[in-house]
Amino acid sequence: MGNIAGEGCEILAPFNERKLLTEIERSLITDYRKPIWSKFVKAIKDYNLVEAGDKIAVAISGGKDSIIMAKLFQELQRHGNVNFELEFIAMDPGYHENIKQLLIDNCKYLNIPVKIFESSVFDIIDSIAKDYPCYMCAKMRRGALYAKAQALGCNKLALGHHFNDVIETTMLNVLYSGNFKTMLPKLKSKNFEEMELIRPLYYIEEEHIENFIQNSGIWPLNCACMVAAKKIGNKRQEIKDLVKELKKTFNGVDKSIFRAAHNVNMDLILGWQKNEKNYSFLDFYDEN
Repeated sequence: MGNIAGEGCEILAPFNERKLLTEIERSLITDYRKPIWSKFVKAIKDYNLVEAGDKIAVAISGGKDSIIMAKLFQELQRHGNVNFELEFIAMDPGYHENIKQLLIDNCKYLNIPVKIFESSVFDIIDSIAKDYPCYMCAKMRRGALYAKAQALGCNKLALGHHFNDVIETTMLNVLYSGNFKTMLPKLKSKNFEEMELIRPLYYIEEEHIENFIQNSGIWPLNCACMVAAKKIGNKRQEIKDLVKELKKTFNGVDKSIFRAAHNVNMDLILGWQKNEKNYSFLDFYDEN
């Protein structure tokens, strides 16, 4: 069928014939109950991501992760015991016409009542980005999503970062930035008062998301960035490939990286930051 989404948008393949919406929704809590649904619910409970009275803006890029997150939230609202509201929002940063139409068609078929708003993120990034535009693009997109969510009266913004994103971010920071920071399951916004970002796919591995989307026959967007398509280099992809290679030799290495951020021994750390202040183990050496 080819690349129907246009330049900068690759389609995951191969795909099965698209299933009926009822089958897709049912499979989330039956066929994919253990690898997806249960882990979605567990992350929400473990990190208290959804509370009674919340109004959550679910950010939809059109990619596989945000699509499955939207459907999971709909199922949670349908079957859960916590009352909360949902708004589904999608920012058009300057998509190719075919890409935007694919986003619209997918949301319509999946019964996701998305509100699409436009921005000029791609144009801005294209004019200022160098070889690695993704970081700045993600930051600008997030700001636009926060603003839209707040305008709609939401108190939380849900993003579709999954388990693999968490460990890749951790490794990126260690190997390229020389610090140990991970991607948190939730954090309070510094620029948008009383807004909170949540990541309910925190425990879900990417391979299961890919399997679900492909078995459902859905054609998701894959980045769809018209800027990055013209640039070279992608450090996150390098880390993704590195972890994949490490798993061939070290069984469960991805799980170990994930657990490492939960098991930091502060007695054996050379230095750390807290509230923008730097500390050294020497500051507390004589207390031991």
